This record gives sequence, structure tokens and C-alpha cells, in this order.
Amino acid sequence: MIERYTLPEMGNLWSEAYKLKTWLQVEIAVCEAQAELGYIPSEAVEEIKAKADFDPKRVLEIEAEVRHDVIAFLTNVNEYVGDAGRYIHLGLTSSDVLDTALALQLVASLDVLLQRVEDLIGAIRQKAQEHRHTVMIGRSHGIHAEPITFGFKLAGWLAEVLRHQERLRILRQTIAVGKISGAVGTYANVEPRVEAIACQKLGLQPDTASTQVISRDRHADYVQQLALLAASIERFAVEIRNLQKTDVLEVEEFFAKGQKGSSAMPHKRNPIRSERLTGIARLVRSHAGAALENVALWHERDISHSSVERVILPDACTLTHFMIAEITDLVKNLLVYPENMERNLNCYGGVVFSQKVLLALIDKGLSREEAYAIVQGSAHAAWNKPEGNFQDLISKDPRVTEKLSPAELEVCFDPQQHLRHLEQVYQRLGI
Repeated sequence: MIERYTLPEMGNLWSEAYKLKTWLQVEIAVCEAQAELGYIPSEAVEEIKAKADFDPKRVLEIEAEVRHDVIAFLTNVNEYVGDAGRYIHLGLTSSDVLDTALALQLVASLDVLLQRVEDLIGAIRQKAQEHRHTVMIGRSHGIHAEPITFGFKLAGWLAEVLRHQERLRILRQTIAVGKISGAVGTYANVEPRVEAIACQKLGLQPDTASTQVISRDRHADYVQQLALLAASIERFAVEIRNLQKTDVLEVEEFFAKGQKGSSAMPHKRNPIRSERLTGIARLVRSHAGAALENVALWHERDISHSSVERVILPDACTLTHFMIAEITDLVKNLLVYPENMERNLNCYGGVVFSQKVLLALIDKGLSREEAYAIVQGSAHAAWNKPEGNFQDLISKDPRVTEKLSPAELEVCFDPQQHLRHLEQVYQRLGI
């Protein structure tokens, strides 16, 4: 992933040095397990643990000759260890190390993501609390519908992120799986007890039935969950972009001192961070498709998935991490304009209260069809006219005044009638 979208805490987990570190962790855990079971001398394991090291540059030099990354790694480690190195990788195949170490990277990445998700939850909850009573217009099809509050809109975001948090926690269990089962998963040269002990030391569970690899449905699940989270972040970003339109301007990304929006137009304040999130979400989604194609490997294993995963796994984790950090900061510093929300809500003289008038007329004995026609007539007469005033028109319609008193009609235009049950939603979410 390019540096522009890589934050250090995630980038470090996908560095070459960290990857090789996890390989060494796996090799040492296996050696310890074999020593506990009496297959190799304990003294040799202590020597291995004391001397084992690697040099990423040296590993690449060796790989250029042998054309095999794990062999290159083992060769370099043995340059440090010496004679005891003959006990390293005993009975294993490369995928025992690669897949088990990859699980360690994916678990570590999830832990970082979960912490960032917790920060996002806090930011949304705080902003929702601030605006639980900030009335605005709700929209469907992009058209004014009925009143909501900005806090209620954010409550929907919060509920969605909480679902993602739970999915990621489940995913952590799904992906925290290792395999030390040999060339085709039959434990021909290393017994299951070695796998169990080594995985326990690494904080993993043994795979239920591995082949030469851990089946890639787990990894596809991993990337799909990140893509789903990215899709939700994109939803939030698109909403901000829409609400920041000049003719709406109900919220706005924070515009820093010295920031410039356009090389040509000095007045511009563009939603660049939300647009960036929209674009990055497309990348994460594209990786989900590649992860799904990785599931169908030949027989007990081929390496068609390997080149794909070298790109999509670090990229998906890095991009998702960046997205969470970006949307968290965006929400924390979001500029909210209640006065513009009120202005937009009252557009065309309260036309958005048409359903309340409709229901009041039905309650007074009119048929739904008759009441609908009356209300729609006044609403459409006010719609899209600078001087349009639905409340004024409906208040002068004798068919309405015959049924509803001025006080009863006034109640129909009270936004609080639409908001009186929102406390239940806030309570569910701890807002």
C-alpha cells in the first residue's frame, strides 16, 4: 500500500521484518512443542531460541538464488543458529509456517482495527448526544420526507458500527487458526500433538481439517468483512457529501486554517475527505472479489492464491484501518449547522407535515382517498415555488377548516410530534 494511506500501527504489521518475525515465532513454537514431546533435545531448542535471527536483506539475496522464500528464510536463520538449526522445520511443509504466521498477522491486524472501531463508536456516540434534539429534515429518494434529528441519523450510524464490531470479534475467532500438519495435511511427519501445543503457544486453534493449506474460505470471510465495514464508512461519507452541498449545507467537513479547496476558485470548501473514503471503499470491495476467487484451489493446494494475498491482505487491512481513522476524525470535527437544517425543514411552508394533516382528516371521518387528494392539492400548489406556503394554503381550504380547528391544525405542524419516540432508540444505543 502506498504511504499516503498507510498509518504506522498497521503498516508495521505488514512489513517484511514483521512477517519474518512471525515465521520465526511459528518455527520456535514448533520446536518447543517437539521438545516437550521428546522428539528433539531441549538443549537444542534453548540454543535455537538464543541464537535464531534473520536479516530481511540477506533473505532476499538467498531467495534470488533459490527462488523459494521459506527456504531462503530458513537458510538465513541457520546462518545464525548453526548445528542446532537442523531441528528447525523438522517434518513441516512451507505452508505450515506461512499459513500459521499469516494467522498471527491477521489477528494482530484485527486487534488494531477493533481498537480503531472503538474510537469510531465513541466519536459517533458523542456527536449523536450533542445533536439528539437537533431537528432536521429526513429525506427519501433525495426528496424531503418528514422531520428527524441529526442525532437520530447518527444513531443509525452507531448501530451499524456496533454490528461491525461484533462481526470483527467473531472474525477474530474464525481467523485465529494455525496448521502444523505437513505436506498434504495428514500429519505424516509431524503428529497432531505438535500442532496442538504449538498453536496453543501462539494463541491459535488448530485447523479442524487442513490440506497443505488452511482453506481460503476463512480468508475470504476476512476480506469480505473488511469490505462490508468499508461500505458502511462509504455510506457515512456519501451522506456527509450530500449534506455539504451548497444548496443544502447542513453539515460540513472541518476546513483547517490555511487549507485551500481549489486551485482556481478561492471560495471552494470541498468534502475531499469524504470523497477520498468513497474512492478507497471501492478498492477494498475489489479485494473481496479476489479473495473469493482464492477459495477454489487445485486438490490439496496450489499457489494461485499466494500472489493475490501478498497484495490484497495487507492492502485491505491498511486501507480499512486508514478509513476508520479518517471517518473518526471527520465525525469528531464535523461542522453542523442547525439553522440551515431548520431552514430546509420549513421549505415551502411546512409541506413535509402533509402526512400529519392527512391522518388528522382521516381521523375526522374523511376517506383516505378524499383526504389524500385535499392535502396533495395544497402540497403541490406550494411545491417548488419561492412563495409556496403549504400551511397557509391548507389552513384556508374550507374542506379542511370544516374538519379541523386552528389548534388541531397547528399541532400537525409541530416537529415534536415526529420525534416523541426517539428516546427509545437513544436508550437502546446508550446515547
